[in-house]
Amino acid sequence: MARKRSPARLVIALSVASVLAVFLLYTALAGNATPTLKPSQLSGHSGKQVTVVGKVIGPIVGNAHAGGLRFRVRDIQGSSSVVVPIVYTGSVPDFLEPGRDIALPGTLRHGVFVGAPGQLMTKCPSKYTAKG
Repeated sequence: MARKRSPARLVIALSVASVLAVFLLYTALAGNATPTLKPSQLSGHSGKQVTVVGKVIGPIVGNAHAGGLRFRVRDIQGSSSVVVPIVYTGSVPDFLEPGRDIALPGTLRHGVFVGAPGQLMTKCPSKYTAKG
């Protein structure tokens, strides 16, 4: 005589597999994320890995491959007077200039933001302004 199997085992197995899949997806996407902060939000994040997003204010001095490129950034909207000095080494985007919006991962050390080598990204301001 054939024994009829209960569907409860299948439901429990699928439930456990679903929970594991959601957990793996969450840790893959959110677990490695670094917070994105404006220069005015950097205080209190000293030594922590973050991404700073701001507007470059001149001058840009130094050598990105010997000693580091040095410049300052402020909030993109200009609503704060906080200015953060940046030291960056690595490849420099073609469009790095005063007034350009940037995103740079790194850490704040003794009031100076030290950018991760080779990770500087510039943003095109025309993409973020209203057409009119």
